[in-house]
Amino acid sequence: MNVYVFGNRDSDLDNRAFEIADKLSKRNNDVRFIEIKPNQDLIPNNKENIIILDTIYNIKTIKVLNENDIDKIITAPRTSVHDFDLAFQLKYLKKIGKLGKVTIIGIPQKGRVDYRRIQSILRKLVAQDMQGS
Repeated sequence: MNVYVFGNRDSDLDNRAFEIADKLSKRNNDVRFIEIKPNQDLIPNNKENIIILDTIYNIKTIKVLNENDIDKIITAPRTSVHDFDLAFQLKYLKKIGKLGKVTIIGIPQKGRVDYRRIQSILRKLVAQDMQGS
């Protein structure tokens, strides 16, 4: 199963998902973490269940979101064409009908990382993927 990891390795405010993916990739052979670089587009296959690991601002605990929650995600302010973030991308893909099933594992920007909870979420998603649901 592929998990797309978003953020910016060079930013202390936005590199947490990469740190988590680096640590979990050593423990979990069923999951392949794919790093999406800043401003790299996510090109979904409508048949693919997209799983995303990303930092979400202003949350205190890990949140699991799906395609029905995309409209609730606040899009970051944009000042140039290089500022289109994940929220913008997902909303755009949904609007043009190019987005299928999406699961976002939202990581708080600060605080202790609950690796057990993240692993539990990933195990559940791997099981669902194996069942084809």
